[in-house]
Amino acid sequence: MNETLRKDTNGIDISIVAPMYNEELCVKEFVHRVCAAMRSLDLRYEIIAVNDGSTDGTEAILRQLCVEFANLQAVMLSRNSGQSAAISAGFQSSHGRYVVVMDSDLQQLPEEIPLLINEIMQGYDLVSGLREVRSESFLRRVVPSKVANWLLRVTTKCPVGDMGGFKCLRGDIARNLYLRAGQHRLLPALIYLMGGSVSEVTVSAPKRFAGTSNYGIRRTIDVLLDILMLWFESSGKSRPLYLFGRIALWTAILTIMVLAWLLYDDLINHDPITSRPAFYASIGSGLLSIHVLSIGLILEVLSVTQNRLTKLQAYRIREIIGSEDSADGFGA
Repeated sequence: MNETLRKDTNGIDISIVAPMYNEELCVKEFVHRVCAAMRSLDLRYEIIAVNDGSTDGTEAILRQLCVEFANLQAVMLSRNSGQSAAISAGFQSSHGRYVVVMDSDLQQLPEEIPLLINEIMQGYDLVSGLREVRSESFLRRVVPSKVANWLLRVTTKCPVGDMGGFKCLRGDIARNLYLRAGQHRLLPALIYLMGGSVSEVTVSAPKRFAGTSNYGIRRTIDVLLDILMLWFESSGKSRPLYLFGRIALWTAILTIMVLAWLLYDDLINHDPITSRPAFYASIGSGLLSIHVLSIGLILEVLSVTQNRLTKLQAYRIREIIGSEDSADGFGA
């Protein structure tokens, strides 16, 4: 594998991009284990650690590690910009023929990086890690994840069964991707819709090395909205704004609850549903939810058009430490 890869590239073979937000308990272990795993491959590699505006000791630890590891580059964002923006900054700072994207909390094992590299060397544009056995909460994480992955397969026809965080993709594709907020979760589907070839390999899903997960019900709602947005985009439409999508969703839920209560009251107390003012109010709220979602769609079309014309990214790099000179500028 190494010889095939080396004769096709003059620079870095593999770039490992890892977004980090308040991961001071994990970052040292993560960097050491990635370096150990990559040394076993005898490939030219770089680690791009993107500090996404951490408020703990992550930045200080990264500065120390950059002195110890010559192939570690720390990209410091000026504020917390979100995981998609942090990954985009890592992509733009990468030089590898292939780019591995992984979390720094060690729920994706550095020792399994070779599995993805071996698979992508078969000619794929992206390889995703399939988590068959997961250690997270079944109801809080596993069930929402399976539902989301099923919806993505249905709406995009992408054959990947797990759109999770452990991925390897071609470097030229990564550096030309435009990721909007939340789209890091949809990378396999995005590449597939672009006409790329995708595959997956089975990987482990251990518990976090340290710290706690920020995943909650709000993130689950965001994922469902992301899927709706991708469906609109792949259908020649565009994505609604998160804000308007949430407003429309909760309005629709309230409408359904009121109508269900009115129907129950009609069946039990024989009080005609059409004689109740609440019935007409609920119909109005249902129409309002559709109207709000339509406004979100229109505004999102305008936003996407502006961003693509101006090439404006959602992050700002404050400083780069390591293999490149310090920089202070906007992503492009």
